[in-house]
Amino acid sequence: MQKLNRNTVEGLHPLPLKIMQFGGGNFLRAFVDWMVQVLNKETDFSAGVVIVKPTERGDYSELKSQDGLFTVVLDGIKNGELVAEKTIVDCVQKVVHSYNEWDAYLALAENPDLRFIVSNTTEAGIKFNSDDQYNTNPPQEFPAKLTRWLYHKFEFFKGDPAKGCIILPCELIENNGVELRRVVLQYADHWGVNNDFKTWINTSNYFCSTLVDRIVSGFPKERADEILAETNYADELLVAGEYYHSWVIAGDEMVQQELPFSQTDLNVEFVDDLGPYREMKVRILNGAHTSMVPVGYLAGIRFVKEAMDDDVVSNFVESLLKEESAKTLDFPLEVKQKFIAAVLDRFRNPLLKHQLISISLNSTSKFVARLLPTLKDYFAKEGVLPQRIVFGLSALIRFYKGEFDGEKIDLNDDKVVLDFFSSVYSKLEAGESSLPIAVENILSNSSIWGEDLTLINGLAEAVLNNIQNIESKGIRASIQLL
Repeated sequence: MQKLNRNTVEGLHPLPLKIMQFGGGNFLRAFVDWMVQVLNKETDFSAGVVIVKPTERGDYSELKSQDGLFTVVLDGIKNGELVAEKTIVDCVQKVVHSYNEWDAYLALAENPDLRFIVSNTTEAGIKFNSDDQYNTNPPQEFPAKLTRWLYHKFEFFKGDPAKGCIILPCELIENNGVELRRVVLQYADHWGVNNDFKTWINTSNYFCSTLVDRIVSGFPKERADEILAETNYADELLVAGEYYHSWVIAGDEMVQQELPFSQTDLNVEFVDDLGPYREMKVRILNGAHTSMVPVGYLAGIRFVKEAMDDDVVSNFVESLLKEESAKTLDFPLEVKQKFIAAVLDRFRNPLLKHQLISISLNSTSKFVARLLPTLKDYFAKEGVLPQRIVFGLSALIRFYKGEFDGEKIDLNDDKVVLDFFSSVYSKLEAGESSLPIAVENILSNSSIWGEDLTLINGLAEAVLNNIQNIESKGIRASIQLL
């Protein structure tokens, strides 16, 4: 089998370098580079990517040996149908190591075509380090490297406003674009560079906050031989992910015009404010996971796909999203319905092996962030408690007993939280307490929930009733009583 490179694939042409990408890991290759491939194919974007190695270890030798080529395999449910898509991505034209090729890295700033900058340097990547000096070649932190590069561009083009960049960070932190610009300006102050540079940063460069969403699982070991037999190339950089993708970008009309996503079917949306979209993702996608875990696990289910194949549990999750979570979101009904349908399709993907016990990590704090605001907003709006979210809370409290039907549950949470639940249930088992008192003690613990939940009218009674039903009737029968 031939190795995938530009000698073994016909019909490839050089592309002008328009995008500088910090990082060549699985996610950026199967998300951003795949999208660039679609833009190049379906529009006149015609953009090449130069990947910059932002960290010292490793050298992207596989990417170099394959001349920047790799295969992206996407699987999932689209409109209820199982889809599989294989794409050879050829937009990556060059690889530069910021530590071993510092001068070559800075020289990229002299390219008049290089307009876009993308990054995914982990949530800890956007930070300031006072040890990073101007003459450190290279500085340690990604924003310091970016600041040096932007300053070189500013000097080379003599502050030309037209030579600024559109910067699209993909790090999973809130307002990532705003935060990256803040740190860049902090380095400018730290180094005492020309004030005109800071003006140029603020007026000629566009730091767009973004929200990314796609599960990328990496090299598909179990299916690699089958996939490579179909492509007929040896590809060490084969990367698999789900078909679903979403990129929400806070960018103005000019940015939208330069990135012609509207001419494709890519799920990319430009907005003024990311906040509502982040809230929808947290309340629906993440909230569904958090409610599914204890309910599904107590029902004897161990994987997300199994939960979606179980009529009782899947109906519970779908009803929670449509009848409770969605009512607290200020979006048009069709937008909410489309997002919920996409989430449920993702959960049904047979190739994604999501264990419920893995998702259960820190479930109490996840409930506080993902479901408690929904519960309170629904109660305030509708005047009644959202019974499925309340049931999810009840199942979560029962889950934290650490056993069910004689089977141990491997809880994974803060030690203080686990010790508290252990103490409450130990007293209950020893006859030193009662279930109503235990529920009262748990819900009133503001160190866990951030507030005393017994102050929410009717919540303690509803949770107690649910747990009693779970114990006496079983989880499925209890769900059907809702």
